[in-house]
Amino acid sequence: MSKTQARVLLPNRRQMEFRASDLESLLPEGHRARLVWSYVERQDLTRFYAGIRAVAGGVGRSAIAPEILLALWLYATLDGVGSAREIARLSEAHDAYRWLCGGVQVNYHTVSDFRQDHGEALDELLSVSIASLMAAGVVKLKQVAQDGMRVRASAGAGSFRRKEKLAGYLEAARAEVARLKAELEADPAQAERAREAARLRAAKEREARLEKALARLPEIEAIQEAAREGTQSSAGVDDRCRSHSDEDGRRGLPAGL
Repeated sequence: MSKTQARVLLPNRRQMEFRASDLESLLPEGHRARLVWSYVERQDLTRFYAGIRAVAGGVGRSAIAPEILLALWLYATLDGVGSAREIARLSEAHDAYRWLCGGVQVNYHTVSDFRQDHGEALDELLSVSIASLMAAGVVKLKQVAQDGMRVRASAGAGSFRRKEKLAGYLEAARAEVARLKAELEADPAQAERAREAARLRAAKEREARLEKALARLPEIEAIQEAAREGTQSSAGVDDRCRSHSDEDGRRGLPAGL
């Protein structure tokens, strides 16, 4: 039966699925999102609670806890994400961001308003938090700016003297927070284009690897064929040897003579 005639089940990865699972099981115990949340829980967020009008026993919709919004921005900055729209998308599509939200629905306007409402105070808190986490060796930025050059955050451990290390981490964190913010202000759609470019680049790389693998297939098949022929040849020699031994035995001669 040909492939066109066969009736088979093929994967449909665009089909929506509804699976019963808890958010807590999505991430391993040592995941960076868990570390970020534990850190945020221990911060004094009084200034962020001051503007919340919804109170216990009152009317109206409950506000989203500042811990969630701060954790999202902190994790996103560590992840090299500076777009409120991208954070909102990841909050639905990415397990780490979904875990941080913990089932609370977060949209673009909420994430963006939180950043704008708290302005420089939030920028500085993000910078201090990142520097503290880096100094403790808990997290690393994907990339930070040092002396005008882009370098790995881990380089700080060897390039800063002991008393200057914390200052170096803080400077690097501030530079990264400012860079992400500037990119967003200059081009709000940059994150979406970068994501699409990354997707296309990954698809092209995957196709190139596949073509390379397929190009090696004839070579591998030739090796397998040679191995099979060698096995058959060896088996034929063994059979002939056994045949001669049997004849010699029947004649009363020593085997092999």
